[in-house]
Amino acid sequence: VALRALNPGLDLWTGRFTPIERGRHRFKVMAWIDHFASLAHGTQRKLADGQQVRSELLQGAAMLESAAEGAPSKDATELLAAAGRLRSGELTDLTDPGAPARPSAIDLYRRRLRRADAASSEVVEVHVERERAGFSAWYELFPRSTVIGDSTAASSKVASRPGTLRDVIDRLDYVGDLGFDVLYLPPIHPIGQSFRKGPDNAPEAGPDDPGSPWAIGSPAGGHDAVAPELGTLDDVRELAEAAAENGIELALDLAFQCSPDHPWVTEHPEWFRHRPDGSIQYAENPPKKYQDIYPLDFETAAWRELWQALLDVVDLWIDCGVSVFRVDNPHTKPFAFWEWLIERVQRRHPDVIFLAEAFTRPEVMHHLARVGFTQSYTYFTWRESKPDLMAYAAEVSTSPGADEFRANFWPTTPDILPWHLQEAPLEAFAVRHLLAATLSASYGIYGPAFELGDNVATGNGKEEYGASEKYEVRHWDLTGPSLRDQIARVNRIRNEQLALHTTRTLRFHDVANDQLLAYSKTTHDGADPDPRQPHRNPVLCVVNLDPRSGQAGVLDLDLVALGIDPSRPFQVHDLFSDQHFTWQSHHPYVELHPDDQPGHVFRVSQRPAELVPDDGLD
Repeated sequence: VALRALNPGLDLWTGRFTPIERGRHRFKVMAWIDHFASLAHGTQRKLADGQQVRSELLQGAAMLESAAEGAPSKDATELLAAAGRLRSGELTDLTDPGAPARPSAIDLYRRRLRRADAASSEVVEVHVERERAGFSAWYELFPRSTVIGDSTAASSKVASRPGTLRDVIDRLDYVGDLGFDVLYLPPIHPIGQSFRKGPDNAPEAGPDDPGSPWAIGSPAGGHDAVAPELGTLDDVRELAEAAAENGIELALDLAFQCSPDHPWVTEHPEWFRHRPDGSIQYAENPPKKYQDIYPLDFETAAWRELWQALLDVVDLWIDCGVSVFRVDNPHTKPFAFWEWLIERVQRRHPDVIFLAEAFTRPEVMHHLARVGFTQSYTYFTWRESKPDLMAYAAEVSTSPGADEFRANFWPTTPDILPWHLQEAPLEAFAVRHLLAATLSASYGIYGPAFELGDNVATGNGKEEYGASEKYEVRHWDLTGPSLRDQIARVNRIRNEQLALHTTRTLRFHDVANDQLLAYSKTTHDGADPDPRQPHRNPVLCVVNLDPRSGQAGVLDLDLVALGIDPSRPFQVHDLFSDQHFTWQSHHPYVELHPDDQPGHVFRVSQRPAELVPDDGLD
């Protein structure tokens, strides 16, 4: 590890190392007093002042001779030779920097410094993961709703049949064309009959209502089985293989809860919490009641057996080709359990990714990241105004939060249709998509509801979809108006522009309009914007937050942060509309209309000075 001083006067240093393997790495910083280097530094300053240094040379010789004691033979010989030169009055060994094949006296002395004399920091743990852990685009769909049909709520209940996992395989080309690299499926396990919920979470279900996929377990099996109406374990394996051929990874919902019909209820009643009357406690979030779901009791005396059974569930789906898990409500289970499970899974399968679906208090979300979760859902879903978006995006993109917490931005989920998208035009969905995809390196959409702009809420004063896909089969018409073209274009831009592969370099720029949001990203290495390497150039986004009206404003760009020489013109290429512009200053004018496009995604470049014509024309 090479260290360099950021500011020697303030004792601030920086260093870096590159891990060569994935997994958990631990390091600590150790520091010694380097007496010989300190003597050499002081002696050179005395020489520059014309002072006599005979005593200092003898002192240095004694240090080197002491270091030679017990050193390997070759090192000892060189240390003693250097000591002899100092005693004879030669100064070379005080200034010689050495070389990799020829260590200097200072290098040799440092090899002999004793760690017992060192001060050390606490151990820091770093989890090294693959690129998908930090850069991903997720697409969620319900397998039972994959048969194409009319997207209206009324006619969506009339269809030839529900979809299956085989239908999901047929949908992979569509998902791949949209540019997504993670396909996320809600639970695909058998669904219980007891207390099955009807449409829109009605307390009673009709004979043909499919129930909620999160009410897991029936006589057909539990968490280790596939609902017979969806397919088989072999279908899951074929789906994972077919997805991989399309450059897509398969993600599965991990919901550790059971319906009253789950085999574990009778086989392992000790894994559930019982009331004084002997009945099992069902899930509640007062005033809501979920009689179709029994939480597992992680405080049971048989917790070891329960934990192992849940680990076996994860291992089974990994063996079927699942490489990503979206974990349902992880904050309602013990942190110690997740730390135990994730560590064991990733020890054998270091590429497995865990996304925390934890819409909860910030510290809890961050602690889940500390115990091993790769990514997390976020509050982006509810951040609407310019100040709120800026504050939250800055929070998740900068230290200390970003050091442990990887944000995944979702505009909607099957559970949440936020107020600002209820009865909103398709242009509002376009704005939220562009923000999610460019503010965060990882994002996801609940499709096809999102790309079709499904804006119908239950009407009960809650942020819930009407005709919710959680409780009934929907048949979406993918041929009508949608965000399909925008989504595909933005995902292509994300894949091509390395600056969009990170959230850590996000920087906001001023614009005198509260409905325009301007921000940029650069690559991790801070490469200068060069037309000859367009994929490495900075990206500047300007988004119109108003989905109903055109907005205009003058930007105030921090050109230095973008690597641009403010004294020369620079070029921007709007990758969204494929338009090219030359800007002369850091105050360009922009104008956006929602019926045209929700924002600009500019690639910024500047011709190297040596390539600018002598006549000054650009």
